[in-house]
Amino acid sequence: VQLKVPGGGSVQTSGSLRLSCAASGEAFSRYCMGWFRQAPGQEREGVATIDADGTTAYADSVKGRFNISRDNAKDTLYLQMNNLKPEDTAMYYCVADQCWGLAAMQVLAISHLWGQGTQVTVSS
Repeated sequence: VQLKVPGGGSVQTSGSLRLSCAASGEAFSRYCMGWFRQAPGQEREGVATIDADGTTAYADSVKGRFNISRDNAKDTLYLQMNNLKPEDTAMYYCVADQCWGLAAMQVLAISHLWGQGTQVTVSS
């Protein structure tokens, strides 16, 4: 599967952005998907994941503010980000893999199926 992520964006604190990730190649619906991010000088962080059956998981730092979803008919993954904070500023990456029932966040962290990063900047 190949992953393409259109541009992110810049917003002010408390603003909203939606990221999308278009997949192509293999059966998108079989994959668990996720979003990871990395800010300069910081370690990569798992943000949100969604299994093939629609089960979702979120990092504590984004719970209640971000929502991950998928449209299998369009082979597209989304990340709706609300109430954005300056600490959400990072390069965001779309990730995919087959999780086989294992915890998606752990599987995707070591996946080799990464899309190109897209910059999200939140200004105060």
